[in-house]
Amino acid sequence: MPYVNIKITDEQVTAQQKAELIKGVTQLLVDVLAKNPSTTVVVIDEVNTDNWGVGGQVVTDIRRAMNNKPKLAN
Repeated sequence: MPYVNIKITDEQVTAQQKAELIKGVTQLLVDVLAKNPSTTVVVIDEVNTDNWGVGGQVVTDIRRAMNNKPKLAN
């Protein structure tokens, strides 16, 4: 019985997107490892960006800095 845990930041991921992830990961395990989809478990954990760090920085701060960058003219 495969168990897959997907962790993503909680940034407006829709129910439809989550359903597509679950379906796609399940199908990948069927296709690659010949696993039974009826016994495949996929869990999606949404983590607040205050609780997620990359490169020694909190993702909330990274996102804030990205949103404050000046836009380049075309």
